[in-house]
Amino acid sequence: MRPRVTVVIPVYNEGADIVRCLDRILREVLLPAEVLIVHDMPEDTTVPYAREVALRDPRVRPVLNTYGPGPANAIRFGIDAARAPVAVVTMADGCDDPRQIDELARLVDRGVVVAAASRYMPGGQQVGGPRFKRMASRWAGRTLRLLARVGTRDATNSFKAYDTDFVREVGIESRTGFEIGIELTAKATRLRRPVAEIPTIWLDRQLGESRFDVGRFLPSYLRWYFFAFGRRLTPEQLAARWAARRPAPAGSAPAPAPGVATDIDAAR
Repeated sequence: MRPRVTVVIPVYNEGADIVRCLDRILREVLLPAEVLIVHDMPEDTTVPYAREVALRDPRVRPVLNTYGPGPANAIRFGIDAARAPVAVVTMADGCDDPRQIDELARLVDRGVVVAAASRYMPGGQQVGGPRFKRMASRWAGRTLRLLARVGTRDATNSFKAYDTDFVREVGIESRTGFEIGIELTAKATRLRRPVAEIPTIWLDRQLGESRFDVGRFLPSYLRWYFFAFGRRLTPEQLAARWAARRPAPAGSAPAPAPGVATDIDAAR
């Protein structure tokens, strides 16, 4: 049966902690699903534990990211490898509520291209986390919704569902951290595509140690923050802009162009 939702989990040396994460997801996701554990290297400590889970539940598939190191490339690879029409990106750290994966996926089924789990709408909450990061993300979410009308109060949250056809149409330019969430929200806004949100309660990392580096990732977040305020674009204009900026970093594979078969098919 073709899955209705692909859950994309970028990992980096999560070790045995991935088992708790997967157990929660497999218990709570009721839609036909596949769960991609996207790792950058065969020797990643996550891999043997993910394979053990995969032996007892065929929904789980560890896949090797060949687009280059880092979470942005892992997420790009996972969405390209998705066999479902909806991809939900969630973290391996226990911060996100897996019960909401089905709800986010159903919003995309209904026609939105980005469905966000929002910490900052009524009913949402953020528990813990660095103070500066909390303040910056809340400020960005409020101003983007009020001034750029992006359709969500939490554009920076990584816990989102995407229409995979939309993502393959507009492309992903991010290559460093977790700014893909704000990039695709900004692109949907510029194309006037629908974005929706549901409230979520986000808990500070429950498993392992955080590797989020605010100083390193902030410039990329700011780039997409300001991009959201531009004039309306057509798909052709956005595609031309993406094509002009697509050169891959040395040593990494470029993203496949829409409609072109590549080695990514082996991961689907």
